[in-house]
Amino acid sequence: MAQITTIIDIGSNSMRMVVFKKTSRYAFHLINESKSKVKISEGCYENNGNLQDIPMQRAYDALKSFLNIAKNLKSRKILCVATSALRDAPNAKQFLNKVSKELKLNIKVIDGKKEAYYGGVAALNLLSCQNFVTIDIGGGSTEFAFVQEKKMMNTVSLDIGTVRIQELYFNKNDFNGAKSYIISQIEKNKELFTQYFSLFFKVVGLGGTSRAISRCVISQTNYPIDTLHGFCYEVDKNINMFQSIIKAESKKELKQIGIRKDRYDTIAVGTFIFKTILEYFEVKKVVTSGVGVREGVYLCDILRTSNHKFPANFNPSVRSLLDRFVDDHSQSAYLGNNAKKIFDVLQPLHNLDSKYSSILVIASKLQLIGQSLNFYKTQENSFWFILNGLNYGFSHQEKILISIVAKYSGKSLPKVEDIKQFGTLLPDIDTIQWLNFMMTLNLTLNKEYGKVKYDFILEDNLLKVSSEDENHLVKSDLFKIKVPKDVVVELD
Repeated sequence: MAQITTIIDIGSNSMRMVVFKKTSRYAFHLINESKSKVKISEGCYENNGNLQDIPMQRAYDALKSFLNIAKNLKSRKILCVATSALRDAPNAKQFLNKVSKELKLNIKVIDGKKEAYYGGVAALNLLSCQNFVTIDIGGGSTEFAFVQEKKMMNTVSLDIGTVRIQELYFNKNDFNGAKSYIISQIEKNKELFTQYFSLFFKVVGLGGTSRAISRCVISQTNYPIDTLHGFCYEVDKNINMFQSIIKAESKKELKQIGIRKDRYDTIAVGTFIFKTILEYFEVKKVVTSGVGVREGVYLCDILRTSNHKFPANFNPSVRSLLDRFVDDHSQSAYLGNNAKKIFDVLQPLHNLDSKYSSILVIASKLQLIGQSLNFYKTQENSFWFILNGLNYGFSHQEKILISIVAKYSGKSLPKVEDIKQFGTLLPDIDTIQWLNFMMTLNLTLNKEYGKVKYDFILEDNLLKVSSEDENHLVKSDLFKIKVPKDVVVELD
């Protein structure tokens, strides 16, 4: 497997490239993302689906630049896929042959179901959701993947896209016709949609339209972190924003709403499509995905021997952070194992849900990453590394909590005013203080970096910790730990 891999996705509206670098077998991180709004399908729906010369030249020039970037980044593998624009165009071979001959790049034209599958693979592996329907609105088509318990159940692709609807309906101000067309496309697969939408109440929005809408919601609700991937909102509370985007009559109005200028030409029709679908199926909640077809192509490559799924309990972001910023992996694993023991033995006192055990274990494993930047600011650095580095597989609530637990380790217990900026994304202060206490205890017991084997016994409010090693520093520091309740820790 190549250490650095480039994925290029040629869509009807935009061409995008991502470059990933592997840090170990399944762990990776993004090192480049590039986009060019080539609009390769511009004018094609008014010309019997045929690609036009000027858009094809734009796409060719963009591909040439993308390949230069990949070469300079020393990418050893390049995978390029094309979706609706090329699979629908009668003259697609003209473009494909030119690229193959002159740029030495083979483009794989994928059908709609494969496109939906790639998006579904990305979402089920890189989001924390278990059951959902993905909706990926492109320029020429819209894809759906149905995921139940992290398993792909089915996929479908409809001929609904921003460029298609723009040219066929919006340019003629035929909004009723646009809505009727979208619904007619849905009802061609009504039995399939009814079967799966009755199981799920959550939609995962993929693609530029969904991300642009979520960015507006974030900016207008004072959301505490500026992270799109995993952001969740309720449809009914934001339906007026959808309508404002659709009815905006100028770029100035779109800017005031929070739309970026690279989306001005497609956001109204994209939002119209999304709103029509959400209302038709009475969707209550949308989760934003920052990943899609490109990540799906990459994952299908690196996970080709494991049914396109990560091994159980594996998270690529955790592994990648450890690979890049922690020198002693055995020390990290040791802290994680001790964290589980401490959580379990103190269960009768803290009475926390078992889900918090994994939060404590991950925070313990990652706590030392901040040292790679500055030893004297380990906790603060770890907080930012974790908050901005746990990109995949965690909800916003989980990543913030893990970051907070790492930040306040070895310090006084956090107070309400210390964490108020994150509002309702965090659990109650008692839960946070318990987690921080257990984290600090774990690090204190490891004061001498000896990977000492400890035994834990809880008797009433007395936690007895025993080992066969002499640990002078540990003994002296145990009494300094702030505890959330009347807990006494004693080292034998």
